[in-house]
Amino acid sequence: MSIGQSGDTAQRRRSREDSREPRRPTADSSSATSPRDVWDPPGCAPGKTPQRAVGRSESCTSKSEISVKPTSATMATIETSREPVPLTALSRWYLYAIHGYFCEVMFTAAWEFVVNCNWKFPGVTSVWALFIYGTCILIVERMYLSLRGRCPVLLRCVIYTLWTYLWEFGTGLLLRQFNACPWDYSEFRYNFMGLITAEYAVPWFCAAFMVEQFVIRKTLRLRFHEGPEDGWSNHRRDAGGGGETLEGSRRREQRRGSGFSSNGCLKVE
Repeated sequence: MSIGQSGDTAQRRRSREDSREPRRPTADSSSATSPRDVWDPPGCAPGKTPQRAVGRSESCTSKSEISVKPTSATMATIETSREPVPLTALSRWYLYAIHGYFCEVMFTAAWEFVVNCNWKFPGVTSVWALFIYGTCILIVERMYLSLRGRCPVLLRCVIYTLWTYLWEFGTGLLLRQFNACPWDYSEFRYNFMGLITAEYAVPWFCAAFMVEQFVIRKTLRLRFHEGPEDGWSNHRRDAGGGGETLEGSRRREQRRGSGFSSNGCLKVE
């Protein structure tokens, strides 16, 4: 066999081996490669993507079936992006009721100290005060929203005081029908039916001013944060921006085996 014939034989052998090897796509020819030139792994139909599982052979999955699962950071961004909403009327009523209930206990304790010099400060009230104060201040809130742009603050407080007298007389008269009225002003000189008294005009006026300025206006600025978090989990603990976030601390504590209760407080065994 001559040298030329052996060279032709080797060239034909390489051409047959090249025709058997599958052609793999390259980055330069991705745009100009036809669908027939795309390399498919053995056992995968065209258009399938191989997936390798631990301890198993490659499996084929359609490219349209591949989906990206949202991470916890993405979920937190979606949850915290909700706009806070104002408090409901029932929530505001509850805050107003607690405020009135507490103020009445403190006022009666101070009154007992001033009149009788009682250092025990025995403040007294009734459960009916929750309903009376909560509803009264909620109506005063509506008056404030209607009158704040039309009346000065002193005139508004006069209106609130008149409404307080009317509400106190009405609720007291209703409760008296069931022998359940918790107050009696019969010992005061300028009382009317023992349900209201003129001596309380100045205290009611001062109370109306404080309710508008420090209770109603602040309560109307409160907002609910809707979602599973408390609204501050992704904020930094310190004002400088450094340190660990509360969300990161919560995840770290959960990895240690301690969880948090439903109200966000750390569980202590």
